Amino acid sequence: MNLLFISVFFLFSVLILRLGIVQIVQGNHYEAEVARTENVKSHNGTPPRGKIYDRYRNVIVDNVPLNAITYTRTQTTKPKEMLKVAEKLAELIDMDTKKITDRDKQDFWLLTHPDQAEKLVSKEEIKKLEDDEELAEDERNKKIYEMQLERITEADINSFSKKEMEVLAIFREFNTGYALSPQIIKNKDVSTEEMARVSERLSEMPGVNVTTDWERKYVNDSTLRTILGKVSTSQQGLPSEIADQFIAEGYSRNDRVGTSYFESQYEDVLKGQKEKIEYITKNGSVLDSQVVSDGHSGKDVVLTIDLNLQKELEKIVEEELSKQAAKYWESPFLDRAFVVMMDPNTGEILSMVGKKYGKNEDGQTELQDYALGTYTSEYGVGSTVKGATVLTGYMTGKLNIGETLYDEAIQIKDSPIKRSWFNQSWGPMYLTDKKALEVSSNAYMWKTAFKVAGVTYHKGQPMDIKKETFSTFRNHFNQFGLGVKTGIDLPGEVDGLQGKGYLPGNLMDFAIGQYDLYTPMQLVQYASTIANGGYRMQPHIMKEIREPSGETGKVGPVLSEYEPNVLNRIDASDRQIEQVQQGFYQVAHARQGTANIFSSAPYNAAAKSGTAEAFYYSPEKKRQFDTFNTTLIGYAPYDDPEVAFSVVLPYSHQVKDPYVNKTIAKRIMDKYFELKKQYEKEGYYNSSTEEKVRNADQLENTENLETTEE
Repeated sequence: MNLLFISVFFLFSVLILRLGIVQIVQGNHYEAEVARTENVKSHNGTPPRGKIYDRYRNVIVDNVPLNAITYTRTQTTKPKEMLKVAEKLAELIDMDTKKITDRDKQDFWLLTHPDQAEKLVSKEEIKKLEDDEELAEDERNKKIYEMQLERITEADINSFSKKEMEVLAIFREFNTGYALSPQIIKNKDVSTEEMARVSERLSEMPGVNVTTDWERKYVNDSTLRTILGKVSTSQQGLPSEIADQFIAEGYSRNDRVGTSYFESQYEDVLKGQKEKIEYITKNGSVLDSQVVSDGHSGKDVVLTIDLNLQKELEKIVEEELSKQAAKYWESPFLDRAFVVMMDPNTGEILSMVGKKYGKNEDGQTELQDYALGTYTSEYGVGSTVKGATVLTGYMTGKLNIGETLYDEAIQIKDSPIKRSWFNQSWGPMYLTDKKALEVSSNAYMWKTAFKVAGVTYHKGQPMDIKKETFSTFRNHFNQFGLGVKTGIDLPGEVDGLQGKGYLPGNLMDFAIGQYDLYTPMQLVQYASTIANGGYRMQPHIMKEIREPSGETGKVGPVLSEYEPNVLNRIDASDRQIEQVQQGFYQVAHARQGTANIFSSAPYNAAAKSGTAEAFYYSPEKKRQFDTFNTTLIGYAPYDDPEVAFSVVLPYSHQVKDPYVNKTIAKRIMDKYFELKKQYEKEGYYNSSTEEKVRNADQLENTENLETTEE
């Protein structure tokens, strides 16, 4: 008994000592541990992206408000708890089940049939895995789960009822979000009745909420769609190929982002800022929250594009393209056309039109937007480059201003005879540089190329052309923007395509635009460089960035404006450039000018046409056909240029030139000056109205306006 009392006394002494240490010595530490909480920062809401306007504040891209139902789980929310909420929510809303995969069904079956799932793997198999000392517990559980998945039958995953499938669809969305970050469960076709039913029972469904979301709306579905790009949905979230980059920048996986072209290029500007919330949590449960920073919509963007002009030019291209393509005997391969208009003094793109025949969702052939092709597809452009050829002769010191050369058939040993288009009818003749541009002489350009190459032409004799001559020509053409990227502020631009040979005939083809390939955007930059006196302007479609406006009918204040950027000045004198400008003027006005359709126009244009031999590969017939491309570049007014243009029709005809390039060029320039007159009448240039949001559809009909010279 004494030993027992001593033992009890000793144990109580140890206990009292331990309590003293815990309560007195370490009391503060344990009190802090009990009170310890965690601060977790999260982003809330889905702020709308910035709007996109044209240069006159016509809305091009807007946001449409949507009813939305969201779910936010905590850090400790268990799958079974989420399942109960999903079952209740499924009773209140209709949920689309099309996105459910077989793997989703397998996971859901295991969750909803725990007893049957446990029997899919035998105790012996589990024991064998437990005996494997190399397997960690997580790896062992993973293997068991994989075995269960493999043993689920087709009958099992197809046994779900329609209502169970809706529960699965909701549960699937619950799992796509992050803890403490709202996940959109449904934002398409959410009826007011559904919103009301869910609102009434929010207390029964922890984490569920009703809110307002948005959807990107492209006001004119067919206008510039390939240029504007796309925005991912909340279900798509971040594109997998660049998700890591976005996450490093603070995005969540289910955030909506621009996935292509303009929406992607200006993601940093257009994206909204989410509301930042700091949650105070304890053991995963939220005790309190506070807003760290408010959310706001993205910045608005004003483009250089004139939406009225864009729509009118698209209509012209569609009409002329479809009209000519219907003449199958003349133009069996004509399937696309391009027009680009640019301010030669600032580089602002006023319109970029691309139309191409393609298949719609129903398999029907239709004209589709292909504005993207204005800077991502290249073609042989023909004689439009002859202004650059003449200036290359000037800049290398091999050709003099006003120099006369003999236009004749050219025959180099072991090569076919080449001649100007008119040489066989008119016979050989002497031409000046300006006259050569006017009548589009090939021989004048070939002899200029021979001068640059430092060789003398003798009929029937061989000719040694050095490889460096091609580099000389290309370097000079690059100064105009031909054969290099123009710098357009959109992703995916190509720099053209170079021919691979270095024979005399290749150089002759190069000098008349039938060797290297160029884009419609490069052509308009080249035309602008001639028009403005030799300055290669960087083309751009971004004009202004503005704060989003809180006032209906007005745009917000300007945050930044795009400054015109001179990429380079060509290495030619003012007098040399003026000589080519005068040649382009004769092309548009002289009796023998190849684009004299502008001779009676009130806006005094300058131009250069082109026809190039080309090849069309038919996937259906699996063979290549000879065909022609037709082009036209120009600018106006001649003495004070304000607009430059390029027109490109690949595969335009086989035998008879239909002159569609000239018809389109004349119509688009007429329309530009018609609209200019209308804008002056409507006060578009009045600074007092520059903050107003406009509606392109409200512009008065300009079809019958007189095109008197301003």
